[in-house]
Amino acid sequence: MSQGILTGMIQQADGNANRIEITNCFGLPNAVNLRGGADAQGAGVAGAAAASTALTGTDYNEACNKFITDNLKTFRYLNVDHLIVGWYQSALFGTFVNKNFIEDHFMYQNEIKESVVLIYDPFKTQYGSLSIKAYRLTPNLMELEERKEFTPEAIKENRLTHENFMEEIPIVVKNSHLVNSLLCEVQDLTQSSKRFNFLDLSTNNVLEKVMRSLIDNVDELSGETNKYLNYHKQLQKQNHLKQQYLQKREAENSARRARGEPPLPDEDINKIFKPLPAISRLEPLLISNQIKNYSEQINEFASHAFTNLFIAEGVQNK
Repeated sequence: MSQGILTGMIQQADGNANRIEITNCFGLPNAVNLRGGADAQGAGVAGAAAASTALTGTDYNEACNKFITDNLKTFRYLNVDHLIVGWYQSALFGTFVNKNFIEDHFMYQNEIKESVVLIYDPFKTQYGSLSIKAYRLTPNLMELEERKEFTPEAIKENRLTHENFMEEIPIVVKNSHLVNSLLCEVQDLTQSSKRFNFLDLSTNNVLEKVMRSLIDNVDELSGETNKYLNYHKQLQKQNHLKQQYLQKREAENSARRARGEPPLPDEDINKIFKPLPAISRLEPLLISNQIKNYSEQINEFASHAFTNLFIAEGVQNK
């Protein structure tokens, strides 16, 4: 998986951002790349291992921030757009919706409201279908992420579902004249045997991988549902015990008043019955959204596969 920074400019109309132009990008290095050159190359595998363990935690963050700053300074010196407008990440078969993804993009969007994340699928692109999608977190999820509050009550109050916590931004790809010229040259240099693969019928491997991922996510969602049901059972049991305790205490106070005795002193019931920590509902939202992505991919892939099969059948009959 590769990640990087997107640079560009934000075009505004009437004070409101209506378009983001992404003009350049650069990848974020790993610990070995930051340590780099001499030590890792001179010591071979041992040097690479030492480099990967040397830059961790705070050291890695500082070195990575310096790397980003140096690249942005270089862009500015070359008169290239140097405003950070988001970040990108590669994801095979659209597998990217997780807690780390939400936290990473929250950091970008909290600093720059208009920032987006581009998700790039190298597998689909390799087989002729450019797969790039842009996403942004909705204001409701940004508010909950800032408060770190994903209780069932907060989710219900903000009306968050697996379909509306993240919005997809439409993308328009534009190439410069130099890029179009380069693509024409690359097309002429491409071998003819690899140019005409539109009727590729190797569908089993891709479909199997997506189905396995879908099954795994359904199992995870089932586990999260069981956790939520167990939490409700424990909560109902605790509430029942509280009611019994209060009723027993009220009956005892009534008896004491009837005997002319003072009532029992007030007690904090939360000290007797400690409140159960609220269960987070963020993971079920993310898993449900990932299941939705897998289902859409299966539908899209199946429609393309059936089209190819019908075309192949027609060609064979002719």
